[in-house]
Amino acid sequence: MKIDRLMETLHILNELGETDRGIERVAYTYEEYIAKQYLMREGTLLGLETEIDAAGNVIIRLPGADDSLPPVIIGSHLDTIYQGGRYDGLLGVVAGFEIIRSIKEAEIRTQHPIELIGFTCEESSRFNFATLGSKVMMNKVDLATLENLQDRNGVSLREAVKEQGLELDQFPQADQSNRRVKAFYELHIEQGPKLIKENKQIGIVTGIAAPLRLAIHISGKSSHSGTTGMKNRRDALLAAAELSLAVEEASLLEDEYETVATVGVLDISPRAMNVVPGSASLKVDIRSIYADSRERVLERIKEKAEQIEKKRATPISMEIIQNDDPVMMDEDLAQAVAVTCEEVGVSYMFMASGAGHDAMNTASRWPATLIFVPSVDGLSHHPDEFTEEKDIEIGVTVLEMEVLKQAGGFVNN
Repeated sequence: MKIDRLMETLHILNELGETDRGIERVAYTYEEYIAKQYLMREGTLLGLETEIDAAGNVIIRLPGADDSLPPVIIGSHLDTIYQGGRYDGLLGVVAGFEIIRSIKEAEIRTQHPIELIGFTCEESSRFNFATLGSKVMMNKVDLATLENLQDRNGVSLREAVKEQGLELDQFPQADQSNRRVKAFYELHIEQGPKLIKENKQIGIVTGIAAPLRLAIHISGKSSHSGTTGMKNRRDALLAAAELSLAVEEASLLEDEYETVATVGVLDISPRAMNVVPGSASLKVDIRSIYADSRERVLERIKEKAEQIEKKRATPISMEIIQNDDPVMMDEDLAQAVAVTCEEVGVSYMFMASGAGHDAMNTASRWPATLIFVPSVDGLSHHPDEFTEEKDIEIGVTVLEMEVLKQAGGFVNN
């Protein structure tokens, strides 16, 4: 593995979509398409097998000595959010490409084939739908759902993919959910501060937290702020504020499980300075890799909502709008990564991921693991997102060793 070349590839791809607001290589745009074409061209020049599947995922393949054996796969995503950073997703793709390129150039032929997948549309930014490419590949979404997706400019997913030479109706052809795979690896920046805080070089992810999301509506009564006495008010905003604090308190009681809860949206009506708010709507996101911990947070929120409803005479309705299952990574692969870290003298820690990744979809069908490298200041989804080159080199070195171990019995030509 050549770190200088890896960093140069990262730079070249980040020029696609670079703006003064950050990187914007958004799903199914021209910039993402050109990034795919660049990888395809470079792979072809190396004599690798290359394709873009029916959903727009890039696949680059290094055949094995026994090409009938299940492949070892490295994967992450090429797209960014609007005003995104330089490392989220792309680092894992570039790492995988550099590993395959290095193995090819060293004239090492592994027993198992090795593949790189550059997933499309991992970010929800454009179509409000995350990990689309890997969901299609794992047969976890139907065409009816995809048919209804459109971006903030009213462009439908169908229209967007057609501009890429793809047809939405053909997306099911990308299904690889029944395929035998030896191991799937995703290398990603942590997007949080734990590794740096704990002074660790590698994070080995044990599970990916999944969201339970609530839509909460509070009905108060609008009234004049100057003529309505404080004891006679049915203030929906104060009820919402009290409930928001209860969300924080409920999650803090689950701190040992690293369960988190967030009020991400709070809207009130009528939003006038001289009117007591008559209604409030909240959107709450609860995440954990432990479903029972997440449920305890939900029950505490419900209990507090009942208390607030009685105290303030503000009826509160609550609807679960999303309830995904947490995803656990393959224990054997995680332990194998730990062994490799110890062999090369790299510090590591086992940890959960609070953010979603393509690995949570591949793990539903294939043995999968997720490896983190540090993010400076825990920053991600931001133009200032940064990971030190030395940390990248350590992460890719560990990943390369794991891939070669899993690919097995390699011989020099």
